[in-house]
Amino acid sequence: MTYQFHVGMMVQCIDDKVPLEGGIVVKDAAITEGTVYKIRWVGMATHYVFGSYLGVKLEGVDSKFGEAWGVKDAPFAARRFRPLVNDRLASLRALQNPNQPIAPAPEEPRRVKRKEEDKV
Repeated sequence: MTYQFHVGMMVQCIDDKVPLEGGIVVKDAAITEGTVYKIRWVGMATHYVFGSYLGVKLEGVDSKFGEAWGVKDAPFAARRFRPLVNDRLASLRALQNPNQPIAPAPEEPRRVKRKEEDKV
């Protein structure tokens, strides 16, 4: 499933686990599963172990990840978050059209409500 993330979007953490060497998995100290955050940066990130990935930085959260390698405030993997969608049925309607994104893009055109006198 793909999401279109953008700056200012509210997202919920769905994965707060970090894999370590040897198959050990620990909880990420900077984020908590189920908590809602606001995105302050979105972009491609590169890590020498994890490779290239879509990353997000969150308002009020310093990841502390990567400081040992000289990268301050490294982005979290976007796959660990899902956007909050106002329209709860939009995901179901999107299933009817396989080419439609699950979450509406920020560029999506919106209908403007007209006043009664503007209608012809």
